[in-house]
Amino acid sequence: MAGGSTKNGDGVLVKIGIPKETHDGERRVAATPDTVEKLLKLGFEVQIEAGAGEAARLPDAGFSAAGATVVATAEEIWSNSDLVLKVRPPQPPELPQIQENTHLISLFFPAQNSNLIEALAEKKCTVVALDQIPRISRAQKMDVLSSMANIAGYRAVIEAANHFGSFFSGQITAAGRTRPAQVLVIGAGVAGLAAIAAARGLGAEVRAFDVRPAVKEQVESLGARFLELDFEEPAETEGGYAKEMSKAFLEAEYALFAEQAKEVDIIITTALIPGKKAPELITKAMVDSMKPGSIVVDLAAEQGGNCAYTQPDRAIEVKGVTILGYTDLTCRLATHASQLFATNLVNLLSDMVGENGYAVDINDEVVRKSLVLNKGVVTWPPPPEPEKAVPPPPTREVPQKSEPTPAAKPKASGHGARSGPGAIWPVLVTVLALLGVGATVDDPQLVHNLTVFVLACFVGW
Repeated sequence: MAGGSTKNGDGVLVKIGIPKETHDGERRVAATPDTVEKLLKLGFEVQIEAGAGEAARLPDAGFSAAGATVVATAEEIWSNSDLVLKVRPPQPPELPQIQENTHLISLFFPAQNSNLIEALAEKKCTVVALDQIPRISRAQKMDVLSSMANIAGYRAVIEAANHFGSFFSGQITAAGRTRPAQVLVIGAGVAGLAAIAAARGLGAEVRAFDVRPAVKEQVESLGARFLELDFEEPAETEGGYAKEMSKAFLEAEYALFAEQAKEVDIIITTALIPGKKAPELITKAMVDSMKPGSIVVDLAAEQGGNCAYTQPDRAIEVKGVTILGYTDLTCRLATHASQLFATNLVNLLSDMVGENGYAVDINDEVVRKSLVLNKGVVTWPPPPEPEKAVPPPPTREVPQKSEPTPAAKPKASGHGARSGPGAIWPVLVTVLALLGVGATVDDPQLVHNLTVFVLACFVGW
């Protein structure tokens, strides 16, 4: 094993286990040969279940060559690992295999998995939920949701192009001219921006809408037109996600979407509110008004969908309009998705390994906010951060009123000393001396000039 060894606070070697995902249709894996090498350099020992990466075209031989130990069954992974890395939360068949005091890092969705939290709490497990990592600058390198949303947005355009019966870009041929596809992207988060970039790359004319006016510059920088509503209503939570809007705002929003549905060829929806059912934005009437051959790609299908017709994991056609409700868009790019997911995990673990080895540091903001269980104790939702004391405004000292003091008598010293009865004597002496000099001189012109000079001195004084 390269890079020494990473131990926990008790001095025990930390062995990482990566089981094969058991969720239906899940092709991703929580490690790749590249990230195994990085985990070994951090000092971990790594073992992976045989066949865990096959669906992502990552064979066992690649993991063995990188330094991981390939074991035959998931039971060996769960029973012989201190820390288990997964993509999806543990499925019911896996629960009996989980040992006490096991550490687990995976997507977890605690708001939707209260029963799973209870089951793992009984086993005194420690669970870090990747979907709860805060959206702060330092945690961008660990943000699994953003990595996966980027892939989903890109793949949504590929799926739309596959079902669309025309070119995305405008074409001029001997047989005639075709106009570019008109694409509407609802929600300009990570997935929405990725969809805009992909659609523009294929030559489509793209327009986008988001309840957060602040994303306008990002949309326009990608070459799309930003649709705006004349509303001044805060639309963003502290975590950077869109929030639920007022009834008046939603009515104006529906009117805008109804107008756009009649014009565009493809609608891609990405609106999600964490922990809640996806808002319905595209009604049945809007779909019915779309041109035959149009496409709706609903990225919120797993949480109920943004389109009223959406059926999760299915592609259906309604009055000539195809509605795609795929929930496995990231799995359709399983190799690259696994690489990004596993890299996010390595970045998280590199921050969790300190001078004393691997540890769950509740003083670390990223760990504190993503920690669901700590040795069986439920720690989610995280406690609110203590309010920072606001320093009092600086006080201005008001000068105290004091009795007026009598003005001091000016001293006749230095330049400008003009008062005092003796101040005139030097001037008079000078004048008399000059007049005496003038009386002894016979030149009348000199006497005249000297007299003027003496008078000027006197007046100036």
